[in-house]
Amino acid sequence: MQSEMAGRLYHVLDSHGFERPLLDELCELTTRIRNIAKMPGGARELQMLLPEARAMLYFPQPSTRTFLSFNNACHILGIRTSEIRDPATSSEVKGESFDDSIRTFSSYVDVIIMRTPEAGYAARAAALMGRIPRPVPIINAGSGKDQHPTQALLDIYTLERSFAERGGIDGKVIAMMGDLRRGRTVRSLCGLMRNYRDVHLVLVAPPAFAMEEDVKQRLRAHGTRFTETSRLSEVLPEIDALYVTRMQTEWDTEGESHGMDYAQFSINPRNLPQLKHDAIIMHPLPRGPEIDPAVDDDPRAVYWRQERNGMWMRVAILVKIFRLEDRIAELASGPAGRG
Repeated sequence: MQSEMAGRLYHVLDSHGFERPLLDELCELTTRIRNIAKMPGGARELQMLLPEARAMLYFPQPSTRTFLSFNNACHILGIRTSEIRDPATSSEVKGESFDDSIRTFSSYVDVIIMRTPEAGYAARAAALMGRIPRPVPIINAGSGKDQHPTQALLDIYTLERSFAERGGIDGKVIAMMGDLRRGRTVRSLCGLMRNYRDVHLVLVAPPAFAMEEDVKQRLRAHGTRFTETSRLSEVLPEIDALYVTRMQTEWDTEGESHGMDYAQFSINPRNLPQLKHDAIIMHPLPRGPEIDPAVDDDPRAVYWRQERNGMWMRVAILVKIFRLEDRIAELASGPAGRG
């Protein structure tokens, strides 16, 4: 099931269904919403958009940033939220099936936002919605090691804003470094790169954690140039963006992450001088030793900005799902939007 149909958004399941016009629209919409929120009365106007709507945040997999980001995105639009963050509080511990749980949620709310440790469960929930009388949109907030589409969308927004005076994402050299084999954020971001011209991806990882073949096959199929290396120092001077990821230790089965030499796959004050003066450093967070805290003071570090961008992009996704783009345009041109 596609995330996008005729420019509309309903389910958000993976990054593969997004085309460039919708990506550009979401970025513009995000900025417009942010600007409205900054104006006198703007935040109140936004909160009046969906006061009757309800959202279920179904997060049986641990989450801090994504949960809080979505929860606050809902509140910005006046959406009331319910949550399940511990499977022990769900009837699934009594033997209720996943499908029955999701169908129950859909009886009470207007959108389901879900993060699961298993891949494919968001798509399964969306398929269920096609078979019941009262379907609601499903938003994938992270599914196993496979997909994290809203993270990829906020990453696109961060890249576009960072390169706004340099022609946007087109033509840039973007390095992704770390645990690429198990990192759903980079898998999802790779799925969006086909929409941008002359992008060159540099995949930097230890051989045991290199990007999986299914992602590389998609990149080849869409003509997206990429190279692979295990030596950051060789490519650092040529890149425009460095997307750093942590070692995904939660997916270890036999302690395969232990003993990793992070020195080769980290950014720190020693190798920062090799990076272009106008490059950027991104990270989906939480971070580990792959980014030295001293890097926070470097103006090229945008990961805290990236995190805040996430909340506003998720507001835009909800606006698009509930088809309120015209109302946002009215607010932007009204007293609140004009300031």
